[in-house]
Amino acid sequence: MELRRVEDYDAMSLLAARIVFDRIVNSERLVLGLATGSTPEAMYDHLAEMLNRDKVDLSHVYTVNLDEYVGLSEGHPQSYHHYMETMFFSKVDIPADHTFLPDGKAPDLEVEVERYELLIEELGGVDLQILGIGRNGHIGFNEPGTSFDSRTHVVNLAESTVNDNARFFDTVDEVPRQALTMGLHTIMNAKSILLLVSGDEKEEALECMIDCEVSEELPATILQTHPDVTIIADDEALE
Repeated sequence: MELRRVEDYDAMSLLAARIVFDRIVNSERLVLGLATGSTPEAMYDHLAEMLNRDKVDLSHVYTVNLDEYVGLSEGHPQSYHHYMETMFFSKVDIPADHTFLPDGKAPDLEVEVERYELLIEELGGVDLQILGIGRNGHIGFNEPGTSFDSRTHVVNLAESTVNDNARFFDTVDEVPRQALTMGLHTIMNAKSILLLVSGDEKEEALECMIDCEVSEELPATILQTHPDVTIIADDEALE
């Protein structure tokens, strides 16, 4: 596990973008695991700028997202399909049929999570997985208590996660209570992991992720056992 300390959010975002950019241009074929939320937003901006500046061919890049809310259509302004289209896909030339997210409106959610897990396997697994961390130590939407053996699954969101995500909705009552998410076993199968952490509200979770005993009660601690994890954290998250 490598920890890279940076000054602030933008420095974190720029360094992360450079790391992803280098992997893209130096790979013959690349499967990227993508995250959503506020943490990676500026990274996507920097990355799109770098890729467009250098006119990078992205026909060899495939993407799989960590998660999606249950019940939100692709066009819903708070769906992760919409987030990815707005924040990144619309700005770059990754072929549309190379980008994948779980379907939160699937008629049978159990069939959908099995389909998505199989899709990741058929792509050959994730080469570089981008992650954030929740205040309660969740990664993806894997809440405390999630089995380390979990694969893509349906999850009931913790109240703290619902409250954290309420800022993206008009009211907390509009926040979905379930999501589809890659499981912890699925995430750990990624060849490399890049964890982005910014802000003092993430300080406790980050400290425990690095130093606490590996436990399903803090899902992110499983990253201690992965052979290739890079953490980029700003000063506020490391104070």
